[in-house]
Amino acid sequence: MKTKYYNDAIIGNKQMVASFTKKGELLRLYYKSPDYRQFIDYLYAGLKINDSGLVNLHDDINNQYNQYYTENTNILNTEIKNTYFNLKIKQLDFIPIKENILVKKYKFINENNIDLDVKFLLHSKLLSNENNFVSAKVIKQGMIQYTHDYSLAVASKKTKLYSYQINDTINNIHSGVIGDKDYIGMSHDSSISFDIGIIRPNEEKILEIFIWINENSENYKMDEIENEVEKIRKINFDKELTNTKKYWDKYVKDHSTIELKEKTEGERKIKNIYTRTILLYPLLTNDTTGGISASVEIDEDLTTCGRYSYCWPRDAVFITKALDILDMEKETEKFYKNFCKNTQSKSGMWEQRFYTDGRLAPCWGYQIDETASVVYGVYNHYEKTKNEKFLKDTFKMCEKAVHFLEKYITQVMDIKEEDDIVKKELEEEYKEKLEKIPVSYDLWEMHEGVSLYSIASIYAAYEAMLKIYEVIEKDTEGAGIRLKQESIIRHKKIILKQLAIMKKYVLENLYDETLKTFVRNIEDKLMDISILGAIVPFNMFTSKEKKVLNTVEKINLTLRTYTGGYKRFEKDHYRDGNPWVIATLWMALYYIEVKKFKEAKECFNFVVNSSTEHGFLAEQVDNNTMTGNWVIGLGWSHAMFILVLEKLMEKQ
Repeated sequence: MKTKYYNDAIIGNKQMVASFTKKGELLRLYYKSPDYRQFIDYLYAGLKINDSGLVNLHDDINNQYNQYYTENTNILNTEIKNTYFNLKIKQLDFIPIKENILVKKYKFINENNIDLDVKFLLHSKLLSNENNFVSAKVIKQGMIQYTHDYSLAVASKKTKLYSYQINDTINNIHSGVIGDKDYIGMSHDSSISFDIGIIRPNEEKILEIFIWINENSENYKMDEIENEVEKIRKINFDKELTNTKKYWDKYVKDHSTIELKEKTEGERKIKNIYTRTILLYPLLTNDTTGGISASVEIDEDLTTCGRYSYCWPRDAVFITKALDILDMEKETEKFYKNFCKNTQSKSGMWEQRFYTDGRLAPCWGYQIDETASVVYGVYNHYEKTKNEKFLKDTFKMCEKAVHFLEKYITQVMDIKEEDDIVKKELEEEYKEKLEKIPVSYDLWEMHEGVSLYSIASIYAAYEAMLKIYEVIEKDTEGAGIRLKQESIIRHKKIILKQLAIMKKYVLENLYDETLKTFVRNIEDKLMDISILGAIVPFNMFTSKEKKVLNTVEKINLTLRTYTGGYKRFEKDHYRDGNPWVIATLWMALYYIEVKKFKEAKECFNFVVNSSTEHGFLAEQVDNNTMTGNWVIGLGWSHAMFILVLEKLMEKQ
């Protein structure tokens, strides 16, 4: 598969998502969810102008590029100027709100003083495997590439097909001349071309292309697929473009809950990130289940990482806090009431990560903070909405999760009281297999063992559960819940007891008396930005305790880079050990907590200045270029931006 690490631009609707390079090349196309599945290995577009060879539309030495979104929308514009032929191409890409098609509209403008004879070529390769071998069939105004499970059609709305090549197209596509006697054949990659015709000086010509994906589960006959392509060709694309623009413009207005100024360049950058965040989240969210993808995928072949296009419950909890700020409360509720309920294990825990449709994704262990975060997030959402029905609907899920956390803490901290209910439950559950709950990974999924962040997340989950009990106790029979008062009292005692034990454990095992600082775990004792989680947001310790102040001082000595950003932890070598957006904004949240707003704004501005031209935030910031690095449009990065922005605006 072609390596394609950077999604510079993202568009979509509720079921289809596409990503592009900054030069307008289509990288990925997802349907029917934002994380699964992806169909295209590559889709190259090129021009044959007069007697030239193929001019690669998205990578030619003579091309100049300018890309931008239509204001307040997920409609992408890429302007391409070929300086050799003085031909300007305006490429517009959008996915209609109610039609699951990718529309690609090209306007060709001859700025030369001679006629230009232009042919437009597309060379596409689909992803495949032994069970989904790709074949292709030429149709009236395009081509259908098909497998057992799905079909993908690329066709024009009006322009007639000029030529095509099903097999061996890679051997001669660079000449700009393709041709084949076979209208159907076996090949993963095939090509088609359209005759734009003679474009005279100052003349404009239009080409409209669409890409449509059919799941071959119901309509799998080729005649049915071709009939659907013909129906799509009759859609008024201009009307769909207008409707799409209106939809996204209204969406931004409905969710712009923070009033921002735009007088200075810095303020305009903040507004740009803010608007792009609002437009990004619906593209990462599975509208059916409520699952939230961490990002659009960047590394399908696992060359550098374990992939990103999955739903981590923990990441999603941070994102739901941002969704609540943006008045996307329905999306938050769907995540907890639908996705979390359906993905919770029988034991009460959540696994490391899932596909957004709720199926278990590839994992390499589990993280206890995934489970704790959900309970914390449920009450956090209730605090925002005061919706008691929501709390009652998720109560059993939360209590089940807390029971698992109780067993985990009992095991980790070796609670030995004979009359301890949790201890007995743990022994009963594992007496047949004689096994323990597996060791948990830390926040960064690199260290197995007990970590401060994980313990702090459980501490916050317990405190959240106590508050949930307070609400539920008012009406123990409400919303179908038949809960005996004695049961609540018993579990509150367990929680209160374990809260005290956890704090004592942290002070005895995760505080270094020599260094006078907290440490991230009991093995390597390195400084880690996640230590701040014990203060913000989990409130295990207060922000101005001497132990905390000493730790923050050590964090600044070890994790702050010369550029002003913060790394995740000491000796972090992942992707060259750059500062992370999440880490830097976490530091900003701490500084806001202690009312050091100057320092908070410095962290915030560091992140703002690293944003892309489109307003996307990356996972990291390259220390050398001070630009976003690695994952572009990371949902967690955008969530932390919203959390910090809201607090900074409150202080103005």
